[in-house]
Amino acid sequence: MDADELRETVVADHADDLDLLGSSDLLIALSGGDPRPNALLRAAANSEYAARETFRAWADDATDTTLARTYDAVATQEDDHYRRVRTAIDGDTDPDPPEGAGPMHAYLRSRNEPIHRVAGGMIGRTLVSLRTHDRLIDFFADDPERAALFDDLREETADCLDDGLAILDARATADDWDDAAAVAGYTVRLAADDLRDAL
Repeated sequence: MDADELRETVVADHADDLDLLGSSDLLIALSGGDPRPNALLRAAANSEYAARETFRAWADDATDTTLARTYDAVATQEDDHYRRVRTAIDGDTDPDPPEGAGPMHAYLRSRNEPIHRVAGGMIGRTLVSLRTHDRLIDFFADDPERAALFDDLREETADCLDDGLAILDARATADDWDDAAAVAGYTVRLAADDLRDAL
């Protein structure tokens, strides 16, 4: 297996989960049943915040300096995403979201092996985020500025996915691929199950 095959495997094995994450049900779940712009923007900001905290923690405890720099770069990108989404919220005066994480990020933060972190955080999580961004782009189709925001975030998240795939191709051994696919797939499943619970 290589990274492209891993991605194809995860997408095929979790097609139903990814379809749900890209459906209109996502908007209902993110907004607590009332998909209005500010509610969706706050949910999106909270997601970026959780990702920032996950990658910051990984950057802090990584023993491999190259991976530490990679995690830090993703954390910086997620911080930028968080701030840009917050700026798009009308009349936003909320403080930073509380510390903590939903099921997906709680799982990711419990991963210690580098291959697992890359597979979960840069493959599984980004596949989830891309579906979310697609749905938000559609929702804001009549709001060009906000639609453009999520289009930009989607493009940058796709770059993170590509970086993760390249890291796996460079670092994964023959014994790593099944574990990487399992972690990436479980990450997607957790996000979808969390959505189902919210519905």
